[in-house]
Amino acid sequence: MAEQVTVEVVFAEPSRRWLRKVSVPLGSTVAQAIEASGIVQEVSGLVVDPARLGIFSRKVTLDHVLGEGDRVEIYRPLTLDPKEARRRRAHEG
Repeated sequence: MAEQVTVEVVFAEPSRRWLRKVSVPLGSTVAQAIEASGIVQEVSGLVVDPARLGIFSRKVTLDHVLGEGDRVEIYRPLTLDPKEARRRRAHEG
């Protein structure tokens, strides 16, 4: 039997989050873990942007090889540019 690694795949919206623990073969990639999790099929309208992926807040690519206990994070687009948010807070403050 091939060795397995257990990883988490997560995606969050403002009102809900999805967290799936999956076991994948040793040497599996981020793309394979996302596919195994089924999150894309479960979350209506979710399109995985390869530029918006991370493991514990560190940017990774779809072909990044996973290690035991990794947490694959699927990020959604920003709703407000951080610079604009700072400007608004400074203006209000």
